[in-house]
Amino acid sequence: MPAEVRVAVAGAGFWAGYQTAAWQELPGVRLVAVCDRDRARAEHLAALRGIPAVYTDAAEMLDRETPDLLDVITNPAEHAPVVKLAAGQHVPVVCQKPMTPTLAGCEDLVEACRRAGVFFAVHENWRWQAPLRAVGAVLDAGTIGRPFRARLDFVSGFDVFANQPGLKTEGRFILADMGCHLFDLARCLFGEPEAVYCHASRVRPDIRGEDVATAVLRTRDAAVTVNMAYAGTPLEVDPFPETLVFVEGPRGSVELSAGCRVRVTTADGTRVTRVPPPKYPWANPDYAVVHASVVVCHADVLDALRAGRPAATDGADNLRTMRLVEAAYESAATGASVHAR
Repeated sequence: MPAEVRVAVAGAGFWAGYQTAAWQELPGVRLVAVCDRDRARAEHLAALRGIPAVYTDAAEMLDRETPDLLDVITNPAEHAPVVKLAAGQHVPVVCQKPMTPTLAGCEDLVEACRRAGVFFAVHENWRWQAPLRAVGAVLDAGTIGRPFRARLDFVSGFDVFANQPGLKTEGRFILADMGCHLFDLARCLFGEPEAVYCHASRVRPDIRGEDVATAVLRTRDAAVTVNMAYAGTPLEVDPFPETLVFVEGPRGSVELSAGCRVRVTTADGTRVTRVPPPKYPWANPDYAVVHASVVVCHADVLDALRAGRPAATDGADNLRTMRLVEAAYESAATGASVHAR
């Protein structure tokens, strides 16, 4: 791998503007091209980030630019053909979550890249958020002992549809969009779940999919409750886009509350630390903790690519998360606990 990594981008929508800015925070990365079916949108992003080449066809972009890495930031239904195109040309690729809209599609994509021997990572940034990493550090240090119960909350009245109107028409919404983030986080903090029980419902009348869900993940040692909602409920303090966390262990507890405050309580008392995200001038203040985590996620992908190792969120790892999402949908449909495959 050369010292300079040439990155091409497929997709120029809402998230692409921030993901390209995040790439430019990393030394040794050069954005060489952007592709989008809407040429005007691609040209706008290219002008914004100083990207020299614009395309409307991904195959032409890969042929002409021969990048060291392709970052796929299109909508999920378009991921598979672009990722397979890259794999066929032996171009390493990182893809937005979810890999595809279906579990079978995700499995097929991971297998296609494995057969081609191509580096394949999933852009799963949630676990890289600074305050959530701080919670993980407390757990890893054994400060509260082995956790036996935890709660992850992502509940907000924020109008996510204003920036991403396409989410209104998705038949599967909050479990597919946020569940993959939170289930990946649960795996990262507490280990692999053995079973899932989930209840999901639709509150807003103007969307197709579910906007509220509660899932209980049973790991070897802990019960992890994951609450998520985009129902538009007014809240006195809306923590969007923060994930709130409470973990119990035999020697204490750790809580991540709004404002990125981490409280660790043991027999010695409570220690409070604020762990805000790094500040970037291009980050949207409404999404600050998420946008900052994109830089760290990119850095892991880049380090893995250069070292010739899988990324922390490579395709095979992310497939475990997507199987949990599918199990949650199955549980919500049947009312029964589902074994995590």
